[in-house]
Amino acid sequence: MENKNPIQVADRLFLVLETLAETGPVPLADLCRHLDLNKSTVHRLLSSLIYMGYVKQDSETGKYALSFKLLTLSNKLMSHMDILETVRPFLKKLSEETGETVHFVQLDGLDAVYIYKEESYQNSIRMVSKVGSRIPLYCSGVGKAMAADMKETQIREIWDNSPIRKLTPHTIIHYTQFLDKIKEVQQKGYALDDEENELGVRCIAVSIPDFKGRPKYAFSISAPVARMSDKRIEELSKIVLHIKKEITANMR
Repeated sequence: MENKNPIQVADRLFLVLETLAETGPVPLADLCRHLDLNKSTVHRLLSSLIYMGYVKQDSETGKYALSFKLLTLSNKLMSHMDILETVRPFLKKLSEETGETVHFVQLDGLDAVYIYKEESYQNSIRMVSKVGSRIPLYCSGVGKAMAADMKETQIREIWDNSPIRKLTPHTIIHYTQFLDKIKEVQQKGYALDDEENELGVRCIAVSIPDFKGRPKYAFSISAPVARMSDKRIEELSKIVLHIKKEITANMR
């Protein structure tokens, strides 16, 4: 597989889209600095994206921003994901029963992508995660939950190709330690994120296989450490394992 995009202009067009998604409405000069491209090149790219309907320019401020066309594509993608129709009622029930935020993710390469979030309104603290954002497998509860259902060769491949970084003082950065955690998950049936991705947040997660039995999905409960003591984790583990059983039974 080539590491370089064979169509350079496509690479730049998507770079503009991704940058605008990060910056929000931005003047041309600022966008040029973000992209490290000259003004004429960026202007041509923007003109093409405006023509296709993916970018718009504010007539008063002159700033460029993404249009809602990408959101329309995203909604169409989500509408084809039957799995969400299956899991949604169970995840709502889980959030209501525990009073915590619940996430549902899908495996995508080296990451898990949030495809559903059930926010708890019983607590004042909100999780910053968003549907569509990504989280590495090596430092997340959902990632370890899915990895526990993989062959070790696949686990090793994911580890070797992931940009392993110590995101917090608790992030595991040695493969042998990671494997030990995976073995714990295989024994207990659930995985933990002990402030490995974000300080102050603990998660408990379980995997959900696709219709062929492959590790493809996972869901988790996330909460501040003050509400996620070891005792509470033990209580929640029984609940999430029961919900997993209910979901997998409804997927057959």
